[in-house]
Amino acid sequence: MLQLILGGARSGKSRLAEKLASDTRLPVTYIATSQPLDGEMNDRVAQHRARRPAEWALVEEPLALARVLRDNAGSGQCLLVDCLTLWLTNLLMLDNPEQLNAERDALLECVGALPGEIIFVSNETGMGVVPLGELTRRYVDEAGWLHQALAERCQRVVLTVAGLPLTLKGTAL
Repeated sequence: MLQLILGGARSGKSRLAEKLASDTRLPVTYIATSQPLDGEMNDRVAQHRARRPAEWALVEEPLALARVLRDNAGSGQCLLVDCLTLWLTNLLMLDNPEQLNAERDALLECVGALPGEIIFVSNETGMGVVPLGELTRRYVDEAGWLHQALAERCQRVVLTVAGLPLTLKGTAL
């Protein structure tokens, strides 16, 4: 099953995804896309690490997400990707539209054929004011298009607000 868990900052989306991964009772591989480049991001990463079960495998990959998914997916395995918008930011910061397009297309092409359980976490950024800068507007646009395309491919899509899940597609939680 493919699942997409969306929500704003501190909405509870990662905690929900971690619970869903644990509930599968399968071996879990946590795929982290962040690049902790400052103290605040280091603190966020430490909070996520402290919450995760010690037996979960960890793969840190800021760019080549499709490759990591293909390398780690398997029947009887759960992959938890946290988070797509950090991955997208990493690609946008390269300032190489061809690489962003290639990585996004590779992700969207491979997800439907991957075995096992896969849970994606991403920030819903399109519900607020349109940002002023070109890069931030592009980020919001790219995230929105990615979420739409991925939601089409997922069996379940959940929006998390204030720690509460609202199922948008598929069976309710």
